[in-house]
Amino acid sequence: MAYVISGPCTDIMDKSCMEVCPVHCIYEGARKLYIHPDECIDCGACEPNCPVEAITYETEVPPDQEQHVADNRDFFYSVLPGRDAELGLIGGARDYGPVGVDTPLVASQPPCPSNQL
Repeated sequence: MAYVISGPCTDIMDKSCMEVCPVHCIYEGARKLYIHPDECIDCGACEPNCPVEAITYETEVPPDQEQHVADNRDFFYSVLPGRDAELGLIGGARDYGPVGVDTPLVASQPPCPSNQL
């Protein structure tokens, strides 16, 4: 089990959650952040730091955002557009840096100008 970042993060990426994550398991796509499901230690430090309330425990994701549970896993364990291999188990976002691409679900979403702080 792990925390999940859902749709409200798209086109926001405030990144305050990244600053408080003790294991650096939050990775940056092009338009959204993703929590690595196998690196997350379920501490919950990220959740209260999200200004758009996009972070929840995976069993508590709102029904209209449930597709993001699988999508967060897909970010790491599916081959993303323009890449030759899956990201897999990375071991920390701090040293990895921005991935610069999103899953097809996020990439296909229209820009969200209403998702502004």
